[in-house]
Amino acid sequence: MKPAHYAKEYDHSHGDGSLCLRRPSCPASSLVFASSTVYVWTGLGNMTWNSMTFVGVGDFASVSAMSENSDVEAKGITIGLSGIPSDMMSEVLTEVRILGNVNIWLALFDNTGALIADPILSYQGKMDAPTLNDDGQTCTAQITVENVLVDLNRPCYRRYTDDDQQLDLAATLTALGLPSATTDTGFRWGPGIQEMQPYWGQSPVSNNN
Repeated sequence: MKPAHYAKEYDHSHGDGSLCLRRPSCPASSLVFASSTVYVWTGLGNMTWNSMTFVGVGDFASVSAMSENSDVEAKGITIGLSGIPSDMMSEVLTEVRILGNVNIWLALFDNTGALIADPILSYQGKMDAPTLNDDGQTCTAQITVENVLVDLNRPCYRRYTDDDQQLDLAATLTALGLPSATTDTGFRWGPGIQEMQPYWGQSPVSNNN
């Protein structure tokens, strides 16, 4: 769907001085806040795609550069929104939810302004605490978004025990489509294995073998 007012870029590549429309691109984001999921993009007007309507905020929104390399590394980004009235600062603080899901797509348009299907999912992450800068009239909010790979840096506190296994058993059975009465006792025998002295092949005839 062609937005009512999308971000146009022109150059003077024609010799007669007429304006030639270049293909623009704009990021579009979905952010899960406390009360609702917000859909915005950096163009103007509304853009509808995949049953989602993105509200254009123009230059009031910004997304920092996204980078990646050959290493498995969690690289975060920053989403900024400026021009927020100072009396709405408290609402920003209460609406932002740490670990709220963030998706960012790259939307491309052809030379008529029509959206090229489909926007590319460029980044997925979790929201961190916002940083606010207030000048007395308006404020700017910066929200750090951590890559989902950041979970690899967190220690795991799960245990290979029967009690720990049973915590996820019900959800696992549901996901696999198995009856709820199914039992899984694999880790029940873990403590006994620690003291076991197994022998492979023929058992020794004495403790000296």
